[in-house]
Amino acid sequence: MFKFILNLIPRPYLIKISYLVRPFLTFFYKGSKFTDPIDGKGFRKLLPYGYGNQRKNALSPSTLSLERHRLMWLYLKNETDFFTANKKVLHIAPEQCFVNRFKKLKNLDYITADLYSPIVDVKADILNLPFNDNSFDIVFCNHVLEHIEDDKKAMQELFRVLKPKGMGIFQIPQDLSLEKTYEDFSITSPEERTKHFGQYDHVRVYGQDYFKRLETVGFNVHKIDYSKTLPNNLVEKYCLVKGEILPVCYAPNKK
Repeated sequence: MFKFILNLIPRPYLIKISYLVRPFLTFFYKGSKFTDPIDGKGFRKLLPYGYGNQRKNALSPSTLSLERHRLMWLYLKNETDFFTANKKVLHIAPEQCFVNRFKKLKNLDYITADLYSPIVDVKADILNLPFNDNSFDIVFCNHVLEHIEDDKKAMQELFRVLKPKGMGIFQIPQDLSLEKTYEDFSITSPEERTKHFGQYDHVRVYGQDYFKRLETVGFNVHKIDYSKTLPNNLVEKYCLVKGEILPVCYAPNKK
């Protein structure tokens, strides 16, 4: 059922619908086996998720967070001053599990942007962001670049708007068994893109060279296997994916 819904309904409509169904899902799946660290609520199980193969216990009923969102939340909470220090933040294509929580943080000047999302502050093309150079202390852009043919231009824009010594987190779906990213822009049909890239609106599968692509435009990249630093019981309780790399990027002093 969830796979059918994901592939049938466009993402902007899914976002709107999800706000209505979350309270019912939260009540129905209430339990103690798993915990969403973002809101602390417990569940007997999480929802499956995936456009192709469905992953069990992936989607939190309450925040609608996925494994990657919970990983990023834990990293920000445990390893950074994101929740306490004054920061100007740009969030490209903001995830529902984050956007309202980040907006409420008094220490943040928090701006959201995207070309299609119905929940953003600024309608913006990642290839031509309407912000000045060196504007933001932190930039989030997760699971966006795999949709963009000219990902180098997008990375350059992310680098441009980030302040010197600023931090970015740019998660992507990645196959670490691939040394080189697989992309073929002649593949355009949703069916073929799903077959080759795992999702109907993806244009590539990133390999190990993703980090080098980020370094090429100027970022210092830290490849953080954060779940490895957590006890196994918490990895299981929070429903994280072991071995998922968190790409934490820093802008060096710019000339």
